[in-house]
Amino acid sequence: MPEGHSVHRIARQFGRHMVGDAVAVSSPQGRFAEGAALIDGRTMTASRAVGKQMFLEFDEALWLRVHLGIYGAWDFSGDLRQDATQRAARGRMGQTGMRGTGDEGDAPATVVGEHEDSLSSIGAPRRTRLRMAEAETAAVVEGWPPEPIGQVRVRLLTERVVADLRGPTACEVLDAAAVQTVIDALGPDPLVDDAQEGEERMLARIRRRRVPIGLLLMDQSVVSGIGNVYRAEMLFRARLDPHTPGASLPEDVIRELWRDWRYLLGIGVDTGQMMTMDGLDEESRKRALRNRADRHWVYKREGLPCRICGTHIVLEVAAGRKLYYCPNCQS
Repeated sequence: MPEGHSVHRIARQFGRHMVGDAVAVSSPQGRFAEGAALIDGRTMTASRAVGKQMFLEFDEALWLRVHLGIYGAWDFSGDLRQDATQRAARGRMGQTGMRGTGDEGDAPATVVGEHEDSLSSIGAPRRTRLRMAEAETAAVVEGWPPEPIGQVRVRLLTERVVADLRGPTACEVLDAAAVQTVIDALGPDPLVDDAQEGEERMLARIRRRRVPIGLLLMDQSVVSGIGNVYRAEMLFRARLDPHTPGASLPEDVIRELWRDWRYLLGIGVDTGQMMTMDGLDEESRKRALRNRADRHWVYKREGLPCRICGTHIVLEVAAGRKLYYCPNCQS
C-alpha cells in the first residue's frame, strides 16, 4: 500500500499537470460513471493529500476523494514535466516495491523494475510509465489520447496529460463539507498540520489508549500516512517494543516519534525513497538507492541478523499486517 510520501508526491503531480485545466472525466470500466459525470468538464482547482488520502478539487466546490488502498494505482502519460523533487529522484514517485534508482551509466531507464526514471521515458510514441503502486508497467501507445489499458475506474484527461486510476479502495465525489468530515476523522499529517499542533494531537491520541504502539502508528485516526514500512522503521529507530501500550509511553518518546515521522516523511517526499537509515557513507547510500534490502533497518529482514546487535529480526502478524522488529534492540 502506498504510504504518505507517495500520496503527497502524486498530489504534486496533479498540481503540476492538471490544476488550472478543464478535465474530461470518464469511467472506462463503467463502475464510476455516475460520479465521473458530476465533475466531467470542470476545471481542477486544487490537489492535496492528507495521509494516505488524496483530494482533487473541481470548480463549484466538488472534490474527488481517492484512497488507493492495497491495489490502487495511478498511471500518467502525456506531456509530463519533472519538478525539482522528481528530478532529484530521477522521476520516481515513491513506489515501495521497486528495486531502486540505479546509478548514472546503468541500463536505460525504460527497463521496468531496474530504474524509476519514469518521466524521462515519456515521448513519441508515448509510454504509460508512471505507476503509483507496488509495481510499474510499461505499455507503448500510439496517438492521443491513448486507449485505456485494463480496468480503469476513472480517467482524467486534459489536452496534454491523462491520468488513469485502477483498483482504489475509495473513489467518490464529495462536497466541501463532506471532505472536511473525512479530514477531521484523520490524525495529523506533518506536511498538512502545524508542527506543534500536530505533535500535541498525536500525543493526546496515543496517551489515552492502551493499544500497542505498533498498532497505534498504523491507525490513521491517530497519525496520518504511516504504513507498514515506516511503522517498522520508526519503532526500530526509537528502540521501542511494538507491543508497548501507547498510554504507558513517556511523553518525550511520543513527541520524538512525531518528529521522526516529520523527518522521514520529508525525506520520502523529497527523494521518492523510503530511506530510513541515517549516516550512510557514499557507497552505502548508493547501494540503498539501488536496492531496498540495503535501505531499511528491519522491514522485510525477518530471519536476518539485526544490523546493530546481530539478533535475528522477528516477523509476526499484528491485526492482519506484518510486523518486523528486533527482539533485543526493541525489548
